[in-house]
Amino acid sequence: MEFNEKLQQLRKQKEITQEELAVAIYVSRTAISKWESGRGYPSIDSLKALSNFFGVTIDELLSGEELLIIAEEDTNKKRNYFRDLVFGLLDICIAMFFFVPFFGQATNESVQAVSLLSFIEISSYLRIVYFAIIISIITMGVLTLALQKCQNTFWIKNKSKISLILNTVGILIFIISTQPYAAAFMFVLLIIKALLLIKW
Repeated sequence: MEFNEKLQQLRKQKEITQEELAVAIYVSRTAISKWESGRGYPSIDSLKALSNFFGVTIDELLSGEELLIIAEEDTNKKRNYFRDLVFGLLDICIAMFFFVPFFGQATNESVQAVSLLSFIEISSYLRIVYFAIIISIITMGVLTLALQKCQNTFWIKNKSKISLILNTVGILIFIISTQPYAAAFMFVLLIIKALLLIKW
């Protein structure tokens, strides 16, 4: 008997609704419906809660193959959570450009290191471009952290790509406008992101 059938059987034996089971193990009714229809499996934590609630072992709920599927899904979720956490924090740390002297400003035959907020010897057009790319990257970081549980397919597939593209565009802008420190800092962040993606 498959997990979804066992779950339905156990729930009906207890004479409770999907809603009541969801409340008892702190998940949504949609999750219970999804599990009972065979469209997915619970997390390890939810499995433990089901096991305790029905007074059965996890082995009684699942076959060996199903247990491997759940363990793999759980590992992938944890890995994706960690990757999103790192990507989000790296993107947000670009806010340092506003306060740390990463930019070279020419003054009286010398170059002075200044933060973006103090960078006044620059055309307004270029200043707008700098602010736009930095704010875009920071926004991407905030969204990556805030939407970690988002199930939108487009967002899941493309959030890392968007972050990498914004980072690459920022590097190119800083290289073209001869801001090597800002470009180098962003390049280091890009390498860290690329290594995370390669590793996983």
